[in-house]
Amino acid sequence: MSTSPPVITFFVACYNEEENIVATLDTLLRAIRKTQISAEIIVVDDASTDGSVKIIQEWRAAHPDIASKLHVNKRNQGLAVNFVEGAFLGSGEYYRLVCGDNVEPQETFEHVIASIGRADLVLFYQPGVVGRAWYRKQLSWFYTALVNTLSGHKIHYYNGLPLIRRGIVQRWHSNSHGFGFQADLITRLLDKEFTYIQLPVKAIERAKGQSKALTMRNLCSVAHTLLNITIRRVAKIVYGYN
Repeated sequence: MSTSPPVITFFVACYNEEENIVATLDTLLRAIRKTQISAEIIVVDDASTDGSVKIIQEWRAAHPDIASKLHVNKRNQGLAVNFVEGAFLGSGEYYRLVCGDNVEPQETFEHVIASIGRADLVLFYQPGVVGRAWYRKQLSWFYTALVNTLSGHKIHYYNGLPLIRRGIVQRWHSNSHGFGFQADLITRLLDKEFTYIQLPVKAIERAKGQSKALTMRNLCSVAHTLLNITIRRVAKIVYGYN
């Protein structure tokens, strides 16, 4: 195994995903092997109460050829906090979040890897998610339109798990603590004029388990994000800085 830093760190988020986490890791590993990219996998388990941790430990033992780490939180921290933690645990130049619910096909991971180096920030959007309920599509559209209106940007999708330089995450990470952290981070980086591109990718609805997106905690996070974006927009108008 190489001792030089990997090109990319994949942060895999896990919370009670015993039904999906192995499939997620297997799909990601196939893409890494096919593209022959130098990569590491950082799994952060957010205090799961099911068998996720044991399953991840078994998967790592069965795949010693891929650089991987498992960090287990003693108490639930939330995705936003774990996203930042993963950036500090990793060592790759580039960084990308992978949700442990197995909603991204191998083709999407290959597309992500092929996009390395094209910009500081590669924003992925999903033209259509197979199996997603119509009301969730409408909520996603409304949220994107609202963030664009408040921020003054024109982004296709704010929750598409961007590919980003890891050092940027360490320096400019969001202080939001839930679902809205991606929009908070992305709009902040766009205000800072980091280079970016937008690319379409495929996604599917989770096959097993329930989505954890529509919770009171995440709704509060969205409200926090929208407030942060509004404050930054006003500051830019009044004071003339980003």
